[in-house]
Amino acid sequence: MVDLVTQYENIQEEIDSAVLDVIRSSAYINGPEVRSFQEELESYLGVKHVIPCANGTDALQVAMMGLGLKPGDEVITATFTYVATAEVIALLQLTPVLVDVDPNTFLIDLEAVEAAITPKTKAIVPVHLFGQVANMDGLMKIAKKHNLKVVEDTAQAIGADYTFSDGTTQKAGTIGDVGCTSFFPSKNLGCMGDGGAIFTNDDELAAEMRMVVNHGQSKRYYHDRIGVNSRLDSLQAAILRVKLRKLDNYSNSRKAVAEYYDKAFASCEQLVTPVRAEGSTHVFHQYTMMVKNGKRDELQSALAEKGIPSMIYYPVALHMQEAYKDDRYPNGHFPVTERLVDEVISLPMHTEMDDEQLEYIASSVLEFINKD
Repeated sequence: MVDLVTQYENIQEEIDSAVLDVIRSSAYINGPEVRSFQEELESYLGVKHVIPCANGTDALQVAMMGLGLKPGDEVITATFTYVATAEVIALLQLTPVLVDVDPNTFLIDLEAVEAAITPKTKAIVPVHLFGQVANMDGLMKIAKKHNLKVVEDTAQAIGADYTFSDGTTQKAGTIGDVGCTSFFPSKNLGCMGDGGAIFTNDDELAAEMRMVVNHGQSKRYYHDRIGVNSRLDSLQAAILRVKLRKLDNYSNSRKAVAEYYDKAFASCEQLVTPVRAEGSTHVFHQYTMMVKNGKRDELQSALAEKGIPSMIYYPVALHMQEAYKDDRYPNGHFPVTERLVDEVISLPMHTEMDDEQLEYIASSVLEFINKD
């Protein structure tokens, strides 16, 4: 699904040099590479504050702690997403409120969001799924109307641009009160281990979150609040500095792969290729399409027989997971999501794909679809 070996080989000299510089300096924790990466990512995103942390799940947790959300507060998010989004809400003893997604873009449904708001609602977590930005124009209006905080889950869409109705443009993760991302190795901007970051333009909130990630310290040995230990180490920061310089090129490579797939499957009525969300660019963390003939699983097996990997993101929605089952969400409550878990399939999508690989994948898909 992701060729990290070839990606490394293409930038090996730069990566090796950056890592060796850190080793020679022995500044492994909160070293100068972390500060440099933070500043470079702030510049790239056009955001005032980037707070590096240990991973993307921590980023979400730190954001909610920094916002001062309290046990029992309700937080709305989509049921069609990875578990980390809801996991953090539950871990902090907040109440996850799940809603359905748009049937075309798979992004959080704004009508469902508005319908789910109660006096206990304190925040909304839109997930910028598969590489494009949720309808932040409408979402921010809802948040303002109801005085709610917005925490963007940008783990799959770093580098994507969102254009508002007034023509202004912002990067994914810089629109709400807080943006959160993961640098898991397979992400569009991935390190060689775990890593994450939080973004905000709010000076006071940034100060709170900087304390949270470092044991609640305002200065060493002075703990002003309850915190956690969540730091991005210098080795990962050095690697990310190299990859950040290449992120836009990586995004363009992914878009080219998506365009190849789009063209190959354009006339196939049994496949629904990714719909581009209005106002957002798409950086294609995943190329996820729908198989409409009820043979999604058979297609996956047929591809595996040909040595072609594929993934189902996600085979079990949050409201169907044992840990998050709730009487409020009986079977059929989220019809869009429950259809998607049966129909979606993601094809290989990465920056090192060549035409020979793409032709083999596309022809194999079409061979299965057309065999009947």
